[in-house]
Amino acid sequence: MAPRFLQGPWFVAAVALLSGCGGAPPQKPAELTEFSPTATLTMLWQGSVGSARSDVFYPRVFGNLVIAAGADGGVTGFDKANGSSALAIDAEARISGGVGADGGLVLLGTPKGRVLAFDSGGKPRWQTQLSSEVLAPPEAQEGTVVVRTGDSRIYGLDASTGKEKWVYQRSTPALSVRTHAGVVVSQGGVFAGFPGGRLVALALANGNIGWEAVVALPRGTTELERVADVTSLPVVDGKQVCAAAFQGRVACFDAFRGTLLWARDVSSVAGIALDARYLYVTDDRNAVQALDKSSGASIWRQDKLAGRNVSGPLALGRHVVVGDLEGYVHLLSRDDGSFAARIATDGSAIRAPPIGLDATSFLVQTRAGGVFAITVQ
Repeated sequence: MAPRFLQGPWFVAAVALLSGCGGAPPQKPAELTEFSPTATLTMLWQGSVGSARSDVFYPRVFGNLVIAAGADGGVTGFDKANGSSALAIDAEARISGGVGADGGLVLLGTPKGRVLAFDSGGKPRWQTQLSSEVLAPPEAQEGTVVVRTGDSRIYGLDASTGKEKWVYQRSTPALSVRTHAGVVVSQGGVFAGFPGGRLVALALANGNIGWEAVVALPRGTTELERVADVTSLPVVDGKQVCAAAFQGRVACFDAFRGTLLWARDVSSVAGIALDARYLYVTDDRNAVQALDKSSGASIWRQDKLAGRNVSGPLALGRHVVVGDLEGYVHLLSRDDGSFAARIATDGSAIRAPPIGLDATSFLVQTRAGGVFAITVQ
């Protein structure tokens, strides 16, 4: 996936991902190869919420609802079983970060730094003004709403009122990758990656820093070569937390102390996923790799989707799921990375990782606003 860069705190420029940042032309999307399916992907239902424009949205499972939003502020709750419309919200604002949903709240963020909270019936609860654009879904747990803003701040807000409880801030480098990754809230902690290859663990209750770890160190002579940002969500799995950095590494750490368990040189913008055996990563050449979760040893590499702006992966049972720039969903074998099945959606890009619906089903949201529930058979 080609990253977009922030130059200074406000100016946004689109920059094509070049091989090694050395000036090679953009990669032409690979033609889809024929294969003998070993599974079947079947569409359970589909809906629409409107275009994502330049932002990245993905649906959120909230009880018996799948909630999704479009950039123009329309939010729809789909029945998880059949896709019928069960909730409609008009945010009356341009949306750039959403949807977060937990604790009876539906949460959205705007390009102007507002956080909007609605109850489970769609009634407005509160709104709060923060310091900068909200590009990622807010998260809520244990009475605290956690929101990340584009100026490298993380806010803890009171879930009942929206009032600020705490704020964590880091300096923003001259050049960094524009990211729609927010935070992961787990086990009383808030985990977030930052420019410069840093991974931070904060206390959910008060925002105090628990530890800071190095996923990757900047290397090279130019500013562009020295970008080594954590641009996707970390993944917490019991006692370990893993993250990936652009032009850097994939690394796993002890979730409570932040000590390094292992690291592997793999550059990624799109992100990672974990299951009981492996860590899966979509690298910056659009190859999907499987690494041993305990050591980082390479298991397999699927490189036949080159140039297709492959999304981050979802681990689902015996398979791995990714989407691409033409709206195709690819199902890979967990054992060797071979293609197991493929299905088309609406022809527009799937930019965010697929989201698990249950043990055999998942969701994708396309740039055109299509929401698709798909099952593996």
